[in-house]
Amino acid sequence: QVQLVESGGGLVQAGGSLRLSCAASGRTFSSYYTMGWFRQAPGKERELVAAIRWSGSSTYYAESVRGRFTISRDNAKNTVYLQMNSLKPEDTAVYYCAADNQYYSRGYIPYDPNDYDYWGQGTRVTVSS
Repeated sequence: QVQLVESGGGLVQAGGSLRLSCAASGRTFSSYYTMGWFRQAPGKERELVAAIRWSGSSTYYAESVRGRFTISRDNAKNTVYLQMNSLKPEDTAVYYCAADNQYYSRGYIPYDPNDYDYWGQGTRVTVSS
């Protein structure tokens, strides 16, 4: 079993930055694991914001965050990060960390939340204008 615990959310003004962390425990992550950061705003569907293969070989960014957000991982700490810069009010949401333990071909990143097997409890990010 895998446990994911997010932290780092909070209230920030537009233009500010936050760094979210996702600490994973419970088992050793294989290099083909995909770690994703999703977000869900009130009344909206959960969407994939960024994802990375545990090996670091592939990354994905939603168009809305590309150039502002950076996903990274620290294998030694079993932790995935989401650095969020130039935050906008529309980035306000609950952010979830998720892990997908399926093997996919090189370069493929799963986008559907249903593909992910493990989820954190979420951390709220509020960006004020």
